[in-house]
Amino acid sequence: MKSITSYTVVCILLLIVNGVLAQDKPNSKVFLEKFKSLEGKYFEGKIIAGGKEGDGFTGQKLIMKVMQYEEREVKIPFFVGENKSRTWIFSYSNQVLTLKHDHRHEDGSPDAITFYGGTATNEGASDIQMFPADQETCQLIDYACQNVWWITIDETTYTYNLRRIGSDRVFTVSFDLTNPIESTMMPW
Repeated sequence: MKSITSYTVVCILLLIVNGVLAQDKPNSKVFLEKFKSLEGKYFEGKIIAGGKEGDGFTGQKLIMKVMQYEEREVKIPFFVGENKSRTWIFSYSNQVLTLKHDHRHEDGSPDAITFYGGTATNEGASDIQMFPADQETCQLIDYACQNVWWITIDETTYTYNLRRIGSDRVFTVSFDLTNPIESTMMPW
């Protein structure tokens, strides 16, 4: 049996220390990176909860497109029938994500109610992120101050969820990521 050299011991210790000190990516970054392979693709969705006749969503074709993936930002237009006014924007900073809702008019100008949403309170999980309404949202839409949005994504499904705490308001739409569809829709 050969004796272990000091060089071998040092190498083993360096590997152990490197493994202990090496930091994995924050869950929020892993979550955001899941959109990279989806960039440029369209997916059809369906309402899972909260849909009701006359809400503007029920009975409409629901489509999302991962329009833009960047290291710190993802833009996902959400088309409801022929309405192309909505885009979800995920922004990454300080190991947490922010979700904003960008609403536009047909000429591309901002709607009066736009850029509402919230920032996660921590790095979340790699497959789910929660966004309580932020102060900007509370000032813009007082009744939305109790909103919590959460997004889930895995290899097969993306879901957008809204819950208004203290009420029965809930809305969930789910998109099948295993079946990209053809479309040419673009946001306003």
